Amino acid sequence: MPIFNVTGEVDPFLHIALAKGEKIYCESDAMVMMETNLELKGKMTGGIGAALMRTFANGESFFQQHIEALRGDGDCLLSPTLPGAMRVLDIGSQQYMISDGAFVAATSGVELKVRTQSLGNALFAQSGGFFITETAGSGQLAVSGFGAMSELEVAPGKDVVIDNSHVVCWDNRLQYEISMTTGSSGGFLGNLINSQTSGEGIVLKFRGTGKILVCSRNRAAFLAWTQSKPA
Repeated sequence: MPIFNVTGEVDPFLHIALAKGEKIYCESDAMVMMETNLELKGKMTGGIGAALMRTFANGESFFQQHIEALRGDGDCLLSPTLPGAMRVLDIGSQQYMISDGAFVAATSGVELKVRTQSLGNALFAQSGGFFITETAGSGQLAVSGFGAMSELEVAPGKDVVIDNSHVVCWDNRLQYEISMTTGSSGGFLGNLINSQTSGEGIVLKFRGTGKILVCSRNRAAFLAWTQSKPA
């Protein structure tokens, strides 16, 4: 199986070593360098229907890059679009739900499936609406977050509330719901007003047993800040 390693402390690369015949796929434009034994092709992973669903679900590119070691062993370097940390996850006995823009690369045995969300979660989702991406199969998956990344453990009786923009991915065994506020009452209008006045925005509430990866920066807030600054 291809070997994934995160290299570097600040804005790291994802270094992947492939043996002859092995292949991986990654987000469009992720490839920085590859050795000449490797070949890169743009493909619609899973066909046109699956590609469209992933694009709607979490903003992935319609075409993904597929890298295969056709002529012998070879290495490649990948990099996510936004600056920040990366984490390599083992997929198999544990599967994950992936937030918008978090996917970097995966071995060929890992599948990104798109499934529907509940009506309540769909109405508040930042993108994708009724659809969300979930891993299947087995292998390795690399995800990225804007800024630093940290791992949180959720246990029974210790539910957590996380700003939607800071969630990278989470264990699919966790139960979750999306809302506009951390409050448990107040009705739709009250929650909407509280969300706007507190600056809280959309939050994800998790319960059960499993882990969550979160990042330190908020992409939307950072973009809004840069656009507010004079040229």
